[in-house]
Amino acid sequence: MKKADDFRKQTIDQLNAKLAELKVELFNLRFQYVINQLENPMKISVIKKDIARIKTIITQKINSEKGERV
Repeated sequence: MKKADDFRKQTIDQLNAKLAELKVELFNLRFQYVINQLENPMKISVIKKDIARIKTIITQKINSEKGERV
């Protein structure tokens, strides 16, 4: 799990790339969970929280570019 500050330093394009990467990883983890090959089920919740963190930061960056107050 990364801190939000680590994500805030990145550009929107970098965040979108990381978001896509995490979604693929989440899909693979869910697949492993279903076939009982996942060693650490808590990793799913960690990835989901990172995805939510990135989506929030992207929204904040877009709103700040528009000059809106967050």
